[in-house]
Amino acid sequence: MGTIFSITEKFGKELAELLAEKISEVFAQFPNEDFINDVDFAVMGKSYTQRIDAIADLLHKHLPESYPKALSVLMKILGEPNPNETGMFTYYYWLMPVGKFVEKFGLEDLEISLKSIEEITKRNTGEYAIRPYIRKYPKEVLAKMSEWAKSHDFHLRRLASEGLRPKLPWASKLDTFNDTPQPVFEILDLLREDDVKFVKKSVANHLTDWLKVNKEQVSTLIREWSKSPNPNTQWIVRYATRKIKA
Repeated sequence: MGTIFSITEKFGKELAELLAEKISEVFAQFPNEDFINDVDFAVMGKSYTQRIDAIADLLHKHLPESYPKALSVLMKILGEPNPNETGMFTYYYWLMPVGKFVEKFGLEDLEISLKSIEEITKRNTGEYAIRPYIRKYPKEVLAKMSEWAKSHDFHLRRLASEGLRPKLPWASKLDTFNDTPQPVFEILDLLREDDVKFVKKSVANHLTDWLKVNKEQVSTLIREWSKSPNPNTQWIVRYATRKIKA
């Protein structure tokens, strides 16, 4: 029999040691031993998401007090972007606390936080970190996500959809646009002919969310997309509506 693997176990002392090693290479003052010991104690008895949150808090404790300075350190450890549609949680799982750090501590620094979410997404994911920014700065973040939807980078195109999902798994509900979804639909419209499955699946799942949140308005959008001869649009519509009984 194979060994049963728990993702929770990855977010403990071993991850703290990895982060400490990477951070100390670019920030010599980082207190490696204190950080590792603090993480080892803080994650005891905690779930996967609670551990990520705890590690982010301890990054905040041990990095420079200034958010821009701390963020600058973290951005230097990201490494090369992920060239693949897969691997974000396999090879770049260690970046989850970095995304949580931006999510929790960067709300007063919109510009540099959005840039950091952009860079994190190219390796892991910014779909969780972006959500409090959407709530606080809806106009500004929608404008940025519209740019991402037109990016040559498929990770950013996916984020433009995934980050705006009203019922994103593992995240708090995003009800900012529940009654007025048109701004979100305009971004999805930029993605409806995308030929990358990673992006297409996100858009389809996003539409499925809207079928649960505002069925009337998204049904109109789906009927419109159904008329498109584009095979990618047709795939999205079929996937989004696959559980709807005829």
